[in-house]
Amino acid sequence: MRGAVLRLHCSSWCRGAAGRGRPLCTRPSPAPRQWRLLFFGSDQFAVESLKLLAASRVSGEGLLKTLEVVTLGGEIPVKRFAQQHQLPTHSWPLGDLEGQFDVGVVVSFGCLLPEMLIRKFPHGILNVHPSLLPRWRGPAPVFHTVLHGDRVTGVTVMQIRPHKFDVGPILNQELHQVPDRCSSEELGAALATKGAHLLLDTLRNLPERMANKKEQSRSGATFAPKINSSMSWVMWEEQTCDQIDRLYRAIGCRVPLKTTWMGRSLKLLDFVGRCHIALADERRRPVPGSVSFLKETNTLAVWCKDGCVGFKAVLLKKRLTAADFFNGYLHQTLLTAGAVFVSARPGNVPSSSTARSNNS
Repeated sequence: MRGAVLRLHCSSWCRGAAGRGRPLCTRPSPAPRQWRLLFFGSDQFAVESLKLLAASRVSGEGLLKTLEVVTLGGEIPVKRFAQQHQLPTHSWPLGDLEGQFDVGVVVSFGCLLPEMLIRKFPHGILNVHPSLLPRWRGPAPVFHTVLHGDRVTGVTVMQIRPHKFDVGPILNQELHQVPDRCSSEELGAALATKGAHLLLDTLRNLPERMANKKEQSRSGATFAPKINSSMSWVMWEEQTCDQIDRLYRAIGCRVPLKTTWMGRSLKLLDFVGRCHIALADERRRPVPGSVSFLKETNTLAVWCKDGCVGFKAVLLKKRLTAADFFNGYLHQTLLTAGAVFVSARPGNVPSSSTARSNNS
């Protein structure tokens, strides 16, 4: 009886407020439904989320009614997965989608969605982002997490907003401890899996998540720009062993570290980390960029700001082991300035023609 009175009072309150145009009581969020979902993605990171969505649909869980995929041009991983699993695909840019989908999901798509498109989805468009937003907004959060030595990262499911990337309200977040000395490839794979599961958790409770979404903090925002080849030049005088190690683990899987030697571009391969070389006088360290060949480990040891780091191979005109580079080139210049790798600064980077001949 008491419950009936309470319900009656609430109902009357709502009617009175609505009459003034200011409803004070809203209906409970609807129960989870079968979503008609459109997925936007490109790379292997996105495939992990699409894979879990596809598995959920065939499992009989009842989460998805339909699942269709938007892809970019070329033979990209998301497009291949969709074709292999007979998922309907759409080419970007899209035509009219009015009334066809309830919710969208964007994972590593790389294109800014226009406001008119976002409005076609009654329950919004979600984005899986591999960082704890607002830290590392932008296209390369995993690389910058490793590059800057972050100990904790995570994944965020946010709601897409028009005009800017990665600024929408947060619906779900999960922390992830960054393993010691992991590469960006390893971290990205772990976050892709975690992000896929977090996405499904969000979809299962989407009305509640939307009702409790929170705006991103105005403090702590950082930007993660794309990785490019200019970041791969090692600055021996300025970078420590740890910084070079993080640089290699962040971008080495895509862009080899580089230096200059005798006016030529030289790629540094098979990084082994810090090397320990005994010096007769610790106060007289070799200048940064000085190269030694460690015969017992077949390693090129290069001095930097606070020690030396090692590489097992280089790429000049072709790939050479440390021993081959020493025997064929380096030993001839040990008594000259040629035994030093030079940091690439504006004005001393090899010309494009030289770089092409050295990379052939």
